[in-house]
Amino acid sequence: QVDVAAMVQLFGYVDVTDTGFIVAVLSIAFNPLFWNVVARWEHKTRALSQVFGSPHAACYCLGAVILVLNCVRSHCFTEAMKSQPKLEGWDYHWTYYSGLAISAVGTLFVISSFLALGFTGTFLGDYFGILMEEKVTSFPFSVLDNPMYWGSTAIYLGWSLMHASPAGLLLTAVVAISYTIAVLYEGPFTEEIYRRKQKGVKSK
Repeated sequence: QVDVAAMVQLFGYVDVTDTGFIVAVLSIAFNPLFWNVVARWEHKTRALSQVFGSPHAACYCLGAVILVLNCVRSHCFTEAMKSQPKLEGWDYHWTYYSGLAISAVGTLFVISSFLALGFTGTFLGDYFGILMEEKVTSFPFSVLDNPMYWGSTAIYLGWSLMHASPAGLLLTAVVAISYTIAVLYEGPFTEEIYRRKQKGVKSK
């Protein structure tokens, strides 16, 4: 069971009206919304592929924008933590090294996901018509679904623990929620893209 009193005490350290905290929340929520809207628009219109001359060039451009937005998100996340108090009982070596270990595992999932999928597979190439031959089932996809998202969430969780930051923990929860919503929209849509591909192959 969740210790409600402990949760109230923990988040009593967080000023959710702080400008930096609000900016961090908005940046976290904006990123998956942005890439889902743009990628679906591209899938429907092929407008970016036409502008950039090819689906690959358009996908690489979107990927670059997503990377920049992720850097902005991380910066806002860090600044929001710095502007709010630490939890004194957590400001010890064991918390720091626990957070470091969690971040390391998250980084492993993110990097291995990227290596397994490649650039276009990572950055929504499916929506540009750049489809993979078969579903990736190697590590880390053999361990869990959407390892890129949950690896990224783990990095933020570890970063928050390293800073003994209640604000960071709350923002990490926002990251997890935003990714959960993204998965609910992306999963069925991507499956439909590949279902149509298989139907097209069988009809030939």
